[in-house]
Amino acid sequence: MDSFAEYILNEEDLASKMEIVYYLSKKRKIFFNKSVILKTEIARMFLKYSKIDIDQNLVLTACLLCNCKKVDNAQDLQKVHTYAKEGADYLRELGFSKRFAKICEEVNRYSKSNPRERESDVLELVDQFGGMLLDRPERIGFKPDEALVLLEHRNLKDEYNRYLNTFIEFVNFMEKIEIDDLVNMTALRRLVKIHNETEELTKFIKEVIYNYEPKVDKIMNKYLKEAAEEMLSKSSNPNRPLFSEETTKKILNHITEEKILNQEN
Repeated sequence: MDSFAEYILNEEDLASKMEIVYYLSKKRKIFFNKSVILKTEIARMFLKYSKIDIDQNLVLTACLLCNCKKVDNAQDLQKVHTYAKEGADYLRELGFSKRFAKICEEVNRYSKSNPRERESDVLELVDQFGGMLLDRPERIGFKPDEALVLLEHRNLKDEYNRYLNTFIEFVNFMEKIEIDDLVNMTALRRLVKIHNETEELTKFIKEVIYNYEPKVDKIMNKYLKEAAEEMLSKSSNPNRPLFSEETTKKILNHITEEKILNQEN
């Protein structure tokens, strides 16, 4: 008989994965709320945009489970510092590999696990960025551009995350995409609005999977196709400069310096 880990990892449909974790949360009382779905959707869109060489199925499964021992009370600092490690230990009990548990443990840096897994860097970005978009008792949610500044210059100021620059490009890209509805709104802001206005977890899952996701994917595909065609056009243009202006300047300066040295010799 397959373990729970094999069961959910073998299920590649994201909606079905969410349903599995939903019922696990009911049975085992693990942390699973709308914020988990929102962050997982951000991760899905990021992977679609970036096309980084990483196992998407593994990352999205980890997104759904890495906060399994989290608590709602952000004032409980001891729990804030230990929930990721406790969650990793729990996931090992469910049959997940040591590496999968390590990926989930590294959603934050409190356990000081090092070297970090590539997948963990994705989890860290979506967990912190997604969390800042949402309202908390002590503050209202930040706008995507504000959250991005805080992510780069405060949260990860002294840390290395290999995908940070790509994630910044992704957020800037998504802020250009508008979803037409009753009121036009950029894609990330629309996702947050749906989160805030949909009370039931199961309804939010359905809204994201069956309404929001098809719309945003259609628009993303259009924009990504246009960007790819523009890049191809530039690369195939026989009249385009071989080097960029900056590269050209460097080459010319190098030639000039080399010429002066030859004359002196």
